[in-house]
Amino acid sequence: MRADLGSLAASLKAAPLKDLATARAGQASLSAAGWTADLSRQYLDAESDAALLAHGAKAGLEDAAASLFNGDIVNPSENRPALHWALRAQAPLSGEAEKVRQSVLPALEFARRVQEGDIRTVGGASYKAVLHIGIGGSDFGPRLIADAFADLAAPGIELRFCANVDPWDLEHALTGLDPASTLVVGVSKSFGTEETLYNLGRARKWMEASLGAEASRQIALVTANPDRAKAWLGGNDGYLFDMPLPVGGRFSLWSAASLACMIYLKAGTFEAILKGAAEMDAHTRSAPLAENLPMRLALLDFWNASFLERSMRVVLAYSHRLRMLPTYLQQLEMESNGKSVGPGGVPSPYSTAPALWGGEGSVGQHSYHQWLHQGSRSVPSEFILAPDFDRDPEGITALTAHALAQAEVLANGRSLEEVRAEEPDLSDAVAKQKVHAGGRASSFLHHKAFGPEAFGSLVALYEHRTYFAGKLWGLNPFDQWGVERGKTMATRLKPALSGDGMADDPVTASLIKDLS
Repeated sequence: MRADLGSLAASLKAAPLKDLATARAGQASLSAAGWTADLSRQYLDAESDAALLAHGAKAGLEDAAASLFNGDIVNPSENRPALHWALRAQAPLSGEAEKVRQSVLPALEFARRVQEGDIRTVGGASYKAVLHIGIGGSDFGPRLIADAFADLAAPGIELRFCANVDPWDLEHALTGLDPASTLVVGVSKSFGTEETLYNLGRARKWMEASLGAEASRQIALVTANPDRAKAWLGGNDGYLFDMPLPVGGRFSLWSAASLACMIYLKAGTFEAILKGAAEMDAHTRSAPLAENLPMRLALLDFWNASFLERSMRVVLAYSHRLRMLPTYLQQLEMESNGKSVGPGGVPSPYSTAPALWGGEGSVGQHSYHQWLHQGSRSVPSEFILAPDFDRDPEGITALTAHALAQAEVLANGRSLEEVRAEEPDLSDAVAKQKVHAGGRASSFLHHKAFGPEAFGSLVALYEHRTYFAGKLWGLNPFDQWGVERGKTMATRLKPALSGDGMADDPVTASLIKDLS
């Protein structure tokens, strides 16, 4: 089958994308949970699409979905299931999945009580600010949610974030806050993440300067290691919430890891996000391969990266609410599938996950869209049109027109003949510079009623897509050995930076000398 896909890809690379898209127009869309994806402008035809579906069936994508939702071991590195989906289940489950579902409920209740004033500061006042401290999967998701729905914030509560070990990050986050009215939320699954513990320690000292020994009573910790968290609190009062072991950090925005967002957003908002995600889960679990949106998108990623040799994908969010989505997806996809060796120690026979980048809709049109249109590389683009359609009609019309136009020009280009016909007075040199090669593939996702539920279903879509793509590449999306190696090496280099040791690597040693 791989040879068949390879020969099909080779023949389609030379095919005009405009012709392929015209033949597939109106026939290459899929829908799930209110989202519609149009895949007309991809290097696919009926034969290659059928071959991809056959490959997906042979690779066991439907069985992979059943394994995920049955709670089977899908993370062999840690001998665990992956139960992030259970956090958003709308009805009781069974076994370990039900324990995971229950784990988010205390956080939701705590948030409700903070908003209603039942839980107060040491001094008896209502909280006015929440400081979220975490990094990686303990930061990207909550930050994405908070930025997307700032207009749905509960009155009177400010939310700040701190992730970086750079001291300025925390100092910037604390600017203008009063420790007496601030709740600090620390999120670390292992409760051993250096950056998070560093920032939590500094935040506690900041609070202790005002509140003394009672500062810990205004700290909430979210972790899978409660014993270590309790030891850090020193036996003092503090709030502890569970992050279940079968929930990976980059899949944890549905959990108590988003406690700060639960407090920050109006009642019902976070529950709506969970509901939308559950709707996408239901689709993923039950839809056959041919109609299964995350499976089909995973197959597209597999096709583009492994057979058309596209080493990048750009996500263009035509929605201000989703401006941070590319950043979130970078961790979700590139940490999950940024590997080349499978769990059995066997290298993948394919080029695996592409680099992912992107940004906010029409803003990017004034910077890197130039490169997308006329640069020397052809990069598949993913348009996401999801504005609030009940806002100013003129702006929504303009935003929609820009998204459609960018996709059309990427695909169809602009020939030298078109340039000369439209601008006959141009010199030959200038006319040639205005040519757009076209032939640049794109997908177009859109939703007509964007809000918290649509947000939840979109993020769940990308989670499942990532899982299925890992299955196609023969990878385990739920470990991250590359990340952990860097952390280990940083720990080893600290003594060299303080003058208590030497770096083994000569370039590192030279750099340390220059930095001292």
